[in-house]
Amino acid sequence: MAQKDQMIIFDTTLRDGEQSPGASMTLQEKLKIAALLDEAGVDIIEAGFPIASQGDFESVAEVAKLLKNARVCGLARALDKDIERAAQAMSHAEKFRIHTFISTSPLHMKYKLQMSPEDVLIAIEKSVKKAKSFTDDVEWSCEDGTRTEKDFLCRAVETAIAAGATTINVPDTVGYTVPEEYYQIISMLIERVPNIDKATLSAHCHNDLGLAVANSMAAVRAGARQVECTINGLGERAGNAAMEEIVMAGRVRKDLNIPQPRINPVYFTQLSKLVSSVTGFPVQYNKAIVGKNAFAHESGIHQDGMLKNKETYEIMRPEDIGLNTSNLVMGKHSGRHAFSKKCAEMGYQFDDDSLNSLFKKFKNLADQKKHIYDDDIISLIEENNAALQETLTCDELTVICGSEGPQRAILKLTIDGKDHDVTARGHGPVDAIFTAISNLYHHNATLELYQVHAVTEGTDAQAKVTVRLNEDEFVATGTSAHTDTMTSSARAYVNALNRLILRKKSHRSATG
Repeated sequence: MAQKDQMIIFDTTLRDGEQSPGASMTLQEKLKIAALLDEAGVDIIEAGFPIASQGDFESVAEVAKLLKNARVCGLARALDKDIERAAQAMSHAEKFRIHTFISTSPLHMKYKLQMSPEDVLIAIEKSVKKAKSFTDDVEWSCEDGTRTEKDFLCRAVETAIAAGATTINVPDTVGYTVPEEYYQIISMLIERVPNIDKATLSAHCHNDLGLAVANSMAAVRAGARQVECTINGLGERAGNAAMEEIVMAGRVRKDLNIPQPRINPVYFTQLSKLVSSVTGFPVQYNKAIVGKNAFAHESGIHQDGMLKNKETYEIMRPEDIGLNTSNLVMGKHSGRHAFSKKCAEMGYQFDDDSLNSLFKKFKNLADQKKHIYDDDIISLIEENNAALQETLTCDELTVICGSEGPQRAILKLTIDGKDHDVTARGHGPVDAIFTAISNLYHHNATLELYQVHAVTEGTDAQAKVTVRLNEDEFVATGTSAHTDTMTSSARAYVNALNRLILRKKSHRSATG
């Protein structure tokens, strides 16, 4: 069992989080997130599902090479080929975990597995022993555990531990349970499973009823010592339990004697922004801990209380999660040294070439905007980090629009190093831009998402545009920020196309 005073943080942003429709990530994006999670102090990083694709296999293998502190984990079904593939992906890691699972609820066993309970128990024993032949660190999960019959759940858990599992995860796979019930399930396993002391209990909760964090905390209070979670609560359907919410709940309510993790929460703001940028999933303004309004106060009564004592309306400090409270400090007269220091304060470090490139973009932006906010600088950094082996670049754009119409876009693109230009019409300026791009670079991708939001306040705010494209089940998300919304739209679409092209090339090379 884990130490009673320690909570193990198992991050599954790169695996379960990536299963969110449209949230697929490139290898380089996964490595950036993994490196920051590792630096922050996450204990286990579930890097992917190696059998799922060559891309997932490579991601797990590369993350395993990258990690310095955290332990890498790969997911596998209760099949020999899955487990062997996971072990192969992590074979060069000094320490790694294989996470194998099988469904245990009557509904799943009957309709999904078409297996009897006894056959499932045999599969549990066989799969865990197979995983154990590769590593001493084996996690077993009972998929749909919270809808599993209690007696059978106890038998399944006992079987997994006897076969060698050192972590037992009880997933609330469909977000069905409530805190009191989940507390009772964990308590029951501790009381009824005779060999439970040989394993660490883990909680993995989905947010379909908005209870993922509450359920996870209930499991910890009952005796679970590992929590499986994601940054921003990213995940299938309504998402997973949000890591930042679980950790900060424990820190704020220390009176409840909730075990503390070793992760440093000062990284949460940076991690949240990075995951949001990579996936194109914006963080809702009223999101707990990392939302834009989480530390904002507009009510006069609240503002008055804050001026007298911040603790009247803030139960944690923004600095605790890495949120810089001195927001408005940069402008067009700021020098390179000040810009470098500002980036460092926000947790970003660059080599000289990258810093020079960013500083040039910063100065260009400062000529367009009166004030430069932290979020403006972060958008520049994100766009710079998103640079790919670009097939397309957007060079020049002129848009003609108005109530009389027709709307037109005059566009110049560089495609594989050659300049191309076109004029296209559309039902509105954005449609004209996207039509122009499609006319120059023919493709069959479907536009699944077009989203615009202001990075900061004011009429000169940068517009951050997110575009998601889908072609033959390959999904790619592109983002861009610019003070001109149409320019940002064109660049985001081109960015998504570049990612789509790269993803398809990677797939072709992997499949021969």
